[in-house]
Amino acid sequence: MHRRDFLKASGVGLGALMLPFGTRVIAAEALVTTMDPARKKAIADAALTAAKAAGASYCDARIGRYLRQFVITREDKVQNVVNTESTGIGIRVIANGSWGFAATNDLTPDGAAAAAKQAVAIAMANARTRTTPVALAPQKGVGEVSWRTPIRKNSMEVPIKDKVDLLLGVNAAAIKAGADFVNSMLFLVNEQKYFASTDGSYIDQDIHRIWAPMAATSIDKASGKFKTRDGLSAPMGMGFEYLDGDRSGKHVSPNGIVNYGASYDMMEDAVAAAKQAREKLKAPSVKPGKYDLVLDPSHLWLTIHESVGHPTELDRVLGYEANFAGTSFVSLDKVKDHFQYGSGHVSIVADKMQPHSLGAVGWDDEGVPAQKWDLIRDGKLVNLQAIRDQAGILGLDHSQGCCYADSWSSVQFQRMANVSLQAGSKPLTPAEMIKDVENGIYIIGDGSFSIDQQRYNAQFGGQLFYEIKNGQITRMLEDVTYQMRTPEFWNACAGVCDQRDYRLNGSFFDGKGQPEQVSAVSHGAATARFNGINVISSARSLG
Repeated sequence: MHRRDFLKASGVGLGALMLPFGTRVIAAEALVTTMDPARKKAIADAALTAAKAAGASYCDARIGRYLRQFVITREDKVQNVVNTESTGIGIRVIANGSWGFAATNDLTPDGAAAAAKQAVAIAMANARTRTTPVALAPQKGVGEVSWRTPIRKNSMEVPIKDKVDLLLGVNAAAIKAGADFVNSMLFLVNEQKYFASTDGSYIDQDIHRIWAPMAATSIDKASGKFKTRDGLSAPMGMGFEYLDGDRSGKHVSPNGIVNYGASYDMMEDAVAAAKQAREKLKAPSVKPGKYDLVLDPSHLWLTIHESVGHPTELDRVLGYEANFAGTSFVSLDKVKDHFQYGSGHVSIVADKMQPHSLGAVGWDDEGVPAQKWDLIRDGKLVNLQAIRDQAGILGLDHSQGCCYADSWSSVQFQRMANVSLQAGSKPLTPAEMIKDVENGIYIIGDGSFSIDQQRYNAQFGGQLFYEIKNGQITRMLEDVTYQMRTPEFWNACAGVCDQRDYRLNGSFFDGKGQPEQVSAVSHGAATARFNGINVISSARSLG
C-alpha cells in the first residue's frame, strides 16, 4: 500500500477499498466467536440437495464469515477503530454444462436451498448461449476435514487498548526521532470458511492474517519539501505474535538497515523511518544510466508480483481476464517450448502451503488441496497457474489449487498463488554480493510502479536507495526508478543470496476481476543482483 492508498484507507475510502459486500459493524467481542460446524454442514447439505434436485450435475457451497478489524492512528490521535463482519453462503453449480452462481445472507437450510435453485436456473439460462461445456479436472472428496493458520496468538483476542497503545507509542517514537507526521495502522483479518461439494468434501478452515503499515514524513521547513519513508513490515499469515518483538526474524543489511521476516519490531522501524525520511531530504538525485542493481526482498517482491505472478495466470494468458493487470506476453507455446524467461539463477515457484504466507491454506475455494509447483526452473518457463475448469487446457489431470473468492457473495475464480524466487544454492550473503559490484544501487522497500497491459515493459521505484561504488555502499540517493523489459530483466539476474536471507512480503489487496475482488498474496525472495539495468531519475522525468 502506497501513501495515497494509506490515506484513502484512513478516511472515507476505507469501506470501498477493503470491506466485502454485506459488511456490518460489530462489537470487538464478536470477533472471537465462531459458527457451529454441525450447523454449517446442515446448511450446506440443504444447498447441495436442492441443487441436485433442480438438475445440477455439480454443486459447491461456501459458507463464509469474514471478520476485519482496523485500528488507525495519526500522531497522538486515534482516527478510527472499526470491527466488521460479513456472513453468508455462495453456491456455484454446473447445469446443462454451464456455470451458475447465487448467494444469500439467509443462513438457514431454506435460504440456502432457495439460493441453490436460483443458481441452477442461472446456469440453465447461461447454457442457451454456451459453445463448450464446462469440463472440471477430477477432484476426489476428502470427507470432513479442517485446517487453521498455525497462529500462537489470535489478534482478535488482544484488547483494543493494547493495540492503540502500541500504535500511539510507535507514533510518539517517530516524532521524537524527527518525523513531522506519522500514520500507523493495524489491519487484522480472520476468514472462517466452510466448503462443501457434491464431490464429498466438507472442509472447515480458519485463516488469519495481520498487517501493520506505517509512514513517517519529514519536512524541510525552509523549502517546504517533504519526504516519506513507509514502514518495512510485511503483511503475513500469522497472529499477533508477529508484533511481539521476537528478534529471530530480523535481517540487517550491509549498511545497517533493519529488514524484517517472520517478526516485526514496529517501534524500531518507526524510529528508523523518521531518521531516514529526514536523510532523504538531503540525498542527491540519481544520475541516470546503467547500473547493477542489488534488490532487497522488501523491494523485489513487487517486481515478482507484476512481472511473473500476473503474466503466469492462465486466464490472462488466454485473454479471458484483462482487468487491473491486463493480459500477458506469455503464451501456451512459450510454456511448451520452455521459453527462456530468466537466467539460470532464476527459479520461481507457486506455493499455497508456505508457512506464514498470505495465501497459505489447506484447500482452495474449489476443495482442491494446497500445492507447490514450478513456474520457472533454472530460467526456463515450465508451467502456469490453473484451476479445475482450466487444467485441461494445460494438459493437466488436476487443478493446482489456486481458486479463491474474497467473499461468500463473490464467485470463486483463478487467483495468483504465492509466487516466489527461490534462494541461491551456494552460500552468499548480501554483503558478499555487494563486494563485487563496481557501479550499482542497493534498493530497499517497494514504491510506485507502472507496467504495460502485457506485463512486458515496466518501471519500479522503491523506499531507500544507496549508491554502490567499487564494492562499497557510499551514500543515500533519491528519485531512483529502473526500467525493464520482463525477459531481459530476469535474464540479467547474476545471482541470488542463499536461504539465510530469504524473506516474505506481499499484498493484502491484489485486485482482479469485474466486479472487483481482492486477494492476499505473498512473494518470497532473497537479495538478488541484476546487471546493466537502465535507471532514470523520477525527479527529472516528472520535471
